[in-house]
Amino acid sequence: MATYKKRGAKKSIAPNKENEVVQESTTAEVFETLDTTANKTEEFVVKYQNFILGFIGLVAISVLGYLGYKNFVVEPKAQEAVSELNQAQYYFELAVNSVDSDSLYRRALNGGEGKYGFLDIIQNYEGTPAAKLATYSAGMAYLNLKEFDNAIAYLDDFNADDVLLSALAKGAIGDAYAQLGQIDAAFNYYVEASKTNDNMYSTPKYLYKAAMLGAENGKVSQAISFLDRIEKEFPKSEEAQWVAVQKGKLEHLNP
Repeated sequence: MATYKKRGAKKSIAPNKENEVVQESTTAEVFETLDTTANKTEEFVVKYQNFILGFIGLVAISVLGYLGYKNFVVEPKAQEAVSELNQAQYYFELAVNSVDSDSLYRRALNGGEGKYGFLDIIQNYEGTPAAKLATYSAGMAYLNLKEFDNAIAYLDDFNADDVLLSALAKGAIGDAYAQLGQIDAAFNYYVEASKTNDNMYSTPKYLYKAAMLGAENGKVSQAISFLDRIEKEFPKSEEAQWVAVQKGKLEHLNP
């Protein structure tokens, strides 16, 4: 029985040695593969290092260039534009509150006392917030000067995230077209202005103007619907106090 156990013990040893040899061989192959891959990677880096370094450098220069442009060109330019705009806006506000306003509107547009006007700011600071606001103000200045074509051109070019100013710009274009006798165009811009931003000021204002022009141009039912909306949605607005009288007149025309 002892001999049988010894033989059994010997049989169990042999496979373990074979497994160890196989495992060692597999491990060696894995390391060889890793070494080969690493060598190929190193060869690639060495071969294309100029290209890689050049690409990294290009990215770095682009990022630094953008940050530098933003910090040392864009932001100072925007601040400078605001400084110029303040003086032009000051002339504009004086014109709004003055009896003899034409010369002040001209100064707001063209500049004075060594400062730019709205037109200079638009030209020299394109893309800045100040230039955008100057575009709106220039349009309004031309509207007050009764240069309606210029007013339409600048107000139509005005584009800003401020939805209230966008509504006012569209409404002012409507005013310009109305003064030029282009009633359909004016009506459409008033309607568009009323839809741009719902608020107590601009929405009822342009709904009412659209209603009045619509009534003149045969759009009586639509005009009444605009007045109804003012009455229901904006009862505290200034325009609401005129709605009842105007509705009475229009309903008489559209029984």
